[in-house]
Formats: sequence, structure tokens, C-alpha cells
Amino acid sequence: MKGKKYKILYLFLILFGLSAVSCNYSFKGASPPEGIKTIFIPTVRDESGFGLPNLSEELTTLLKNKFINDNTLEYAEKTQADALLDCVVKSVTDEALVVTGNETVSRRKVTIVVTVDFTNLRKQKNIWKKDFSNWGEYDSSTGGFSKRDEGVKSAEDKITEDILLEVISNW
Repeated sequence: MKGKKYKILYLFLILFGLSAVSCNYSFKGASPPEGIKTIFIPTVRDESGFGLPNLSEELTTLLKNKFINDNTLEYAEKTQADALLDCVVKSVTDEALVVTGNETVSRRKVTIVVTVDFTNLRKQKNIWKKDFSNWGEYDSSTGGFSKRDEGVKSAEDKITEDILLEVISNW
């Protein structure tokens, strides 16, 4: 009986060893396309006509900081960069989100839509062009539109995170 147990155990170990050897799985993060190690982000253009005076600068600063902190691609000036991330704000909307029983708007939602063009400068070739949309909400019951900045900042943070993830993850 003891011999039979050892044979089964031995057979199990052999099968386990063979299956482990035949598995070829690796943990590999996303890597940039060949030759792209640096990125340049010009000032985001605002074509929305919505009238947020600091939107371009805020989005540009957020994007640059996210890329610098992520460290997948090094930030560089245009003459030194391998890739260009050109962003244009196409629209900004501010709409009622929650209306109370007395028809007072208590929460509002700001939505920002940005068109992003990611280009390989070394090959002068477009890698992708996509629209990104994200939103932030704010309490409008205790300050009207004065709290809109909270919603705008939330939308800016989300949309710049989406752009970063698209650039570094989907290659």
C-alpha cells in the first residue's frame, strides 16, 4: 500500500513539474512603442467657448505633472521629444444633476470633452487620435455657481488621468 502511495505522489509531482515548465507566463508592463522615450505636451487649446479662463493652463499643468510623476515617458521640450500629445478642449457643459422637490437644483455636473492627438515625432506618424470625456459634480444649493470650480477640478483630474492611462497602457 505504501508503494502505491509513493507512485501516485511521484506521478503527481512529475505531472505538476511538466505543467509548470510548459506554462510560459510573464509579468510584463506596457512598454512604449520602439523609439518613444520622451514626450512633449504643448499648452492645451480651449475651443469650447465656455469661458473658463484658467482651463488651458490647469489641464496643461495637470497633464505634465501626471506624466512626470508616472515616469513611463520622460517629459522633454518639443525639439528633444520623441512624441507629441496635442490636446484641444472641444466642449464644456454645466447641467443640472439633482433637482429637489421645490425644483431647486442642488447638484450640478460639469463635463469636459477633449480631443487628443498622440504623434510619433521621430517618424512623423500619428499613433492615435481620440476624444475623451469626463465629469465632476458640485453642490449648487449653497453658493450657486461659485462652487463650480470644485466640479471643474474633479473633471480635469479625471480626464487627465484617462489621457495618461491611454498613452501608457494601450500599446
